[in-house]
Amino acid sequence: MKQINVRFKAPEQSCEINVGAGILRDLGAGARRILDHSTRKMVIISNQKVFDLYGDMVSRNLRDGDFGVSHWLMSDGERYKNLRTLEQALAFLSQANLERSDAVLALGGGVVSDLAGLAAALHLRGIALLQVPTTLLAQIDASIGGKTGVNTAGGKNQIGAFHQPRGIWIDTITLKTLPRRELTSGWCEAVKQGAVGSRALFRATYQFLQSCSGKIHPSEPSEKLIAAQCAFKASIVVRDQREDVNRSDRHSRRILNFGHTTAHALETITSYRRFRHGEAVGYGMIVAGEISERLGLLPSSELKSLRDAVSLCGRLPRTDDLDNGSIIGAIAHDKKLVSGEIKWVLLNRIGEARMVDGREITPRLLRASLHAGLRQIN
Repeated sequence: MKQINVRFKAPEQSCEINVGAGILRDLGAGARRILDHSTRKMVIISNQKVFDLYGDMVSRNLRDGDFGVSHWLMSDGERYKNLRTLEQALAFLSQANLERSDAVLALGGGVVSDLAGLAAALHLRGIALLQVPTTLLAQIDASIGGKTGVNTAGGKNQIGAFHQPRGIWIDTITLKTLPRRELTSGWCEAVKQGAVGSRALFRATYQFLQSCSGKIHPSEPSEKLIAAQCAFKASIVVRDQREDVNRSDRHSRRILNFGHTTAHALETITSYRRFRHGEAVGYGMIVAGEISERLGLLPSSELKSLRDAVSLCGRLPRTDDLDNGSIIGAIAHDKKLVSGEIKWVLLNRIGEARMVDGREITPRLLRASLHAGLRQIN
């Protein structure tokens, strides 16, 4: 077993990120080492599909760490990440008699990560949270950084909190059970992180996707790459944990929103039923790249590299039946408005993001960029 540890210091606490094949075998001992000795109970929040695969093993290992374990399962899918589901999760935590010294463990993908994290943040005004992400997107993005939230009729993640996990266990073996679309979603997020902050990371991701020849499966290089992706995300979070709206430098957490302005709009107008989150981000990155190129920021050769990288991630759902007016309307209600204006994350070059005020992007330019960016990627 190979294990890579990445540690960063958040304002409230330390978070330990462990990456490796088979590391869930040591979950109980690792959780006991990180948590207070007074922690007696652990509630696993997951969904049926993931729990059927890993629930027994995770529960058994936690009991080996001398935790009392129970579990609560939510429905699978982004559309269930809502206030009603959150209320049900909180009711279970109360019924389980979790005390301030006890903990919640999120076992699953980004939806589980977000909802379980918010439940942990709210129960008794905040209890310890552990993350065991089982999708690629959750491993390199959603589980790291403490963002939690649920969706409302007004948009995605309109209600949430920052609540840092105490520990994250990324077992790359879990990637073997992922369907192709989940891998596509995760690799789109990997491309995003390289595109906004690290030319070397973008290149490593691109080269790995090329080497897979359309068959993206876990391997020794991908384990190293996942660790590099985690280290990059942690390096941003440690400098800007709560996404300061007054920051626009290269270490601002806001650069991680590259592609998300359009992505959230696509998810909203399709009622969270058509796109995996990373798939929507794939399209969103190309739209943002088109805007960047049309504003004279991003060279056309760099836009081609970005489009090629997204193409290597896998086939994306169709968008030709979506109305650009509806997408623009959803963009106007994005939760990331600052002083009433959209702040777009664009690119000067691969590896270098910049913030641009939405007033610099004319309706005509936006429509043209949407038209070009939402063409079928594959």
